[in-house]
Amino acid sequence: MTTEKIPTVTLGGNGPRVGLQGLGCMGMSEFYGPTDEAAARAALDVALEAGVTLFDTADIYGLGANERFLAPFVRAHRDEITLATKFAIVRDPADPQTRGVRNDRAYVRQAVEESLRRLGVDVIDLYYMHRRDPKVPFEESVGAMAELVAEGKVKHLGLSEVTGAELREAHAVHPIAAVQSEWSLFSRDVEVSLTGAAAELGVALVPYSPLGRGFLTGAFTDATADLGDGDFRRGQPRFTGENARRNAELLEPVRAAAAAHGATLGQIALAWVHGRAAAHGLTVVPIPGTRKAERVLENTAATRVTLTEEELAALEPIAAQVAGDRYPDMSLTSTVRE
Repeated sequence: MTTEKIPTVTLGGNGPRVGLQGLGCMGMSEFYGPTDEAAARAALDVALEAGVTLFDTADIYGLGANERFLAPFVRAHRDEITLATKFAIVRDPADPQTRGVRNDRAYVRQAVEESLRRLGVDVIDLYYMHRRDPKVPFEESVGAMAELVAEGKVKHLGLSEVTGAELREAHAVHPIAAVQSEWSLFSRDVEVSLTGAAAELGVALVPYSPLGRGFLTGAFTDATADLGDGDFRRGQPRFTGENARRNAELLEPVRAAAAAHGATLGQIALAWVHGRAAAHGLTVVPIPGTRKAERVLENTAATRVTLTEEELAALEPIAAQVAGDRYPDMSLTSTVRE
């Protein structure tokens, strides 16, 4: 492994210049079981040293805890990093499993003030609408976000889990720099309409869960058997029971490519995602999440892996064969609105 810096790209037509791979920070505070805070902070430092400059969080991760966790790192390296956070998913502290969505103007303004306070900054570099409430028109939601740009509280706007048509509609209200959606060898819903619209508009794609929440790395084969009680993957359809068994069998072409390149399964999965940039004619900056410095270096090394046409052909059929949905409840995803 090496700390050789990764290349940089621009998010959107006039967006920030960032490392070709970002870091998803969600798991440092919630969802994947207990976190060693010192190890997680070391991972942040190593990521920056490797050229990772896009650090991704959201107000709901740990009910604000993840933003507070990142605050000291952000302030220490404010001029070196691009800080991304999100709003729109509403959780009840008394029942964190409950989910709602708010895109109304009043909530947009409330949410940004709370994120700014928790992060201890004056401006957010990239502010995403985490989920879309179709009942709220983009003129109101993105219009309110545009006001934040005019006021200097936000630099660039992003969306998450939107269709191609929705991206076009939102972009007409205010330029969108990036769209964050799940994209991996296991999840290719974005290719239905979003990638074409993003390429046409010059909007970057920021794939979350590019490693299939760890399943593509071979780190576990059945969430119920292999992961602890506090791990939310135990409740995701793809990773348990018969679905998990069938999906594990789909990794054989990934293993073959890994052996050929002297790489890990995760590096092959990430190399495939990075390769989508050329395949679809757009900027792609995946944000694999990890809490370990060694995994950061493993992931960034994937930017130096180039898959052959034969390997790409072998990997191509995987997504269509995956058993189980991305979430137990798909109602908040763009998939149901395609």
